[in-house]
Amino acid sequence: MQSAEVVLDVLRERGRRGLSLERLYRQLFNRELYLVAYRKLYSNAGAMTPGVTGETVDGMSLEKIDLIIDMVRHERWRWSPVKRVRIPKKNGTRPLGLPGWSDKLLAEVVRMLLNAYYDVQFSDHSHGFRAGRGCHTALQEIVDVWNGTNWFIEGDISKCFESLDHEVLMKTLGEKVHDYRFLRLVSRILKVGYVEDWRWGATLSGAPQGGIASPVLSNIYLDRLDKYVEQQLLPLFNRGKRRAPNPAYEKISSEIRSARRRGDRAGVRALCLQRRTLPSKDLNDPGYRRLRYVRYCDDILLGFSGPKAEAREIKRMLGQFLQEELKLELSQEKTLITHARTGKARFLGYDIVTQHANDKLTNGKRSINGEIGLRVPDEAITRRCAPYMRHGKPWLRPQMLSDQDYSIISQYQAEYRGVVQYYIRATNVCHLNRLHWVMESSMLKTLAGKHRSSVVKMARKYKTTIDTPVGPRVCFQAVVNRGEGKKPLVARSGRTPTADGPLRPALQRHATAPPPRPGLHEPALHAAPSLRSPTAPTTSTTRDPDVTVLPGLTDENTSIMKEPQLFELRFGWPQRSQIPVSRCPRSRGRFNLTTHHHPDAAGRRHPQHTGPWKPAPPARQPTRTPTRRSLTGRTEATSRAQDQPATVVNDRGRGLHESNIYLNLT
Repeated sequence: MQSAEVVLDVLRERGRRGLSLERLYRQLFNRELYLVAYRKLYSNAGAMTPGVTGETVDGMSLEKIDLIIDMVRHERWRWSPVKRVRIPKKNGTRPLGLPGWSDKLLAEVVRMLLNAYYDVQFSDHSHGFRAGRGCHTALQEIVDVWNGTNWFIEGDISKCFESLDHEVLMKTLGEKVHDYRFLRLVSRILKVGYVEDWRWGATLSGAPQGGIASPVLSNIYLDRLDKYVEQQLLPLFNRGKRRAPNPAYEKISSEIRSARRRGDRAGVRALCLQRRTLPSKDLNDPGYRRLRYVRYCDDILLGFSGPKAEAREIKRMLGQFLQEELKLELSQEKTLITHARTGKARFLGYDIVTQHANDKLTNGKRSINGEIGLRVPDEAITRRCAPYMRHGKPWLRPQMLSDQDYSIISQYQAEYRGVVQYYIRATNVCHLNRLHWVMESSMLKTLAGKHRSSVVKMARKYKTTIDTPVGPRVCFQAVVNRGEGKKPLVARSGRTPTADGPLRPALQRHATAPPPRPGLHEPALHAAPSLRSPTAPTTSTTRDPDVTVLPGLTDENTSIMKEPQLFELRFGWPQRSQIPVSRCPRSRGRFNLTTHHHPDAAGRRHPQHTGPWKPAPPARQPTRTPTRRSLTGRTEATSRAQDQPATVVNDRGRGLHESNIYLNLT
């Protein structure tokens, strides 16, 4: 038998060249594919979730793999019905199917074969359930390409997984896969049925949500929609290379040139301000249209530059194709046509708008007009604050009172970091400051409830200052000592920088992002040592003995754990760029930006100060230090370090204290 890597590479090459597949069923006899599938599944939390048969990953062995292969070889394999449970969602419940362990293993091999062949043929506008793609890649495509969009067409397929037509799906598979035995095996996955409340039910349509092969089957099904949009809708509604110039804008530009030749500075200034209120291009140009498309699973978003009447026609044609060709229906509640500038479209949890602001200038030119902006929805922040609040105030979590302090702090850290890293691309990510305050208050109240103490005492106990690649930061820290020869376990909760996601410009100057994590859908093609040999070591002899190696953790990630700065940079807390400001003399509470903190700003000064900055004599100390009110209710200095802050003076001899009041930039 060939190795799993060779088999999957051959399938990818045939898919890339558009060749059909024959005798694919016999690839299910390859033990190497099952070992790779086991390595992909065994570390998941769902591996210990029993299905109808009660079988889990516990007790997995090579003999079980050989038994599955023998049953498949002699066509005696029968899928077990999935165990159906219902999970809550926004508008009710969603059915979730839980297959047994042996079914999961074989379904993962089927998924690997189909994914290797079809993934290279999928559209570039499809981002759901694909290796190297996800929500952020879909959103980034919108930001990079969709400039100048006038209308958003939000499309949501009603009950997509439950409504997939089996005949349409098998017909689509049969166009490329010419192997009856393999197609019959896939067909039985769809028609195996389910068990709910000890009653068996038939699945006349759809693919079970929670099934291993369901994501790739849904992508194969909806790839016909992608092809329809790319081959028919986009060529039909795209025309013109660029918009025509705006006549009013061109007229004022001509007057500006004439005023400059006359030397009329006041006239030039007035005309420039008037021209800034006009678009440079004709927004109603009949010779220019643009239609853009992106899909993530069953969520569809189209952006159109043109009149609303044509946007309605696009929506009608899209719904007609789904109903006639794919036997699917668009949800009338969620399928909307939204004006891009005055409204906002909801896609993958973000609010998407076309920005417009004539006063946002870069090098004297309007910089954000027509660009796509991503926003954190206010209701999303409210919904995520709700589990940590009671009667409108932050409250403790009773279910965590029996946990260790280390577990409490690390749990709050992981939950907040996950939310922030998902919304890190939003321009108003600073609005998550409220979530941070609510979660931090809830964490301190949980610790206080556990120790029967007060929030002030808990904050004083766990508060510390740590060094990060972008300077010292204040956080809450719990340390668990594990004895001699072992590094202590450290849990931190606070505003420390992270590189687990897009780095902000201020962080990029100070640190280099570590290499990306390995893809979840493309694990390394080697089997787990526990199946290869019962006596095989679980850790490599080349690894650092002080590093704890978890199942599925690669050398790439363990090398990051050896470097404290890289580990903190990847798994720490995100922090927005901060610029220190100081009080300006005679400003009555206003603040001026200071530039003496950063080495790149050497020699610069604020335009209001005419003289150079000079260091103050050592004997001169400030008489008053700006303070702020902390979470614990105590008043403390706002300087970044414990040392006495330095003082600078301007040419007027007034001291400007360097203790910083930080401004969070959005």
